[in-house]
Amino acid sequence: MLYLRYIYPALVLATFFLAGWEGYVLLTDASALILPAPSDVANGLWVERREILRHALATIGVAGVGFSLSILFAFAVSVTLHFVLWLRRGMMPLLVASQTVPIVALAPLMVLWFGFGLLPKVLLVILVTFFPMVVSLMAGYASQPRAFRDQLVSMGASRWAVFRRATLPSARVQFFSGLRISATYAIVATIFAEYAGSRQGLGIYILTAKNNFRADLVLAAVVISATLTLTLLAAILIVERATGRRFRRATHA
Repeated sequence: MLYLRYIYPALVLATFFLAGWEGYVLLTDASALILPAPSDVANGLWVERREILRHALATIGVAGVGFSLSILFAFAVSVTLHFVLWLRRGMMPLLVASQTVPIVALAPLMVLWFGFGLLPKVLLVILVTFFPMVVSLMAGYASQPRAFRDQLVSMGASRWAVFRRATLPSARVQFFSGLRISATYAIVATIFAEYAGSRQGLGIYILTAKNNFRADLVLAAVVISATLTLTLLAAILIVERATGRRFRRATHA
């Protein structure tokens, strides 16, 4: 019931939006090739459910592998930059510059360099999602309580011990914030990579539906993409809440 209270306004607004969309299509007799009604999208989603599910599973697999590796890579990079000051000063501008390259340009280049397999799609997901996590972790490391760190140093703790007991716990909130931001890009980056060149996935399904002038199926795939992103965000929220109590007990101790 608590979660329903938070999502209730969004559900009401979405219902009004869909009702207005459906009514507009009925009143204006808009062509289904240009603007299909929500009912047409739902019908296309039901009729093509098996095919869409097959492509969605392929997208989930790529996004899951890429996002998992991105988390590990972001953590490793953030720890390295935290301990090596000169590397941090040299790498941060390069990391920022890497985010100025549009994903529309990166996707076909990845396919051109690495082919149509799993590797180019996973690399694209990593490139798109790891930067917000690195920045969030670095900001979290910088927010550690100075008194806590000084006390550990006065007790003879090593740099790694200070990092493990004071620096890393202080970055928890920022880490999950960066994780949520990156999660919103994971599915989109995967679809872009599939769109540029793939044998299966929601990206190639959208491209096929577009070429067949099936706007209803394009929107159906978009609905599935949004659902996957929201599901990933919900999973992250559940993990954050589930680990929060244990984290607070460890911090107080």
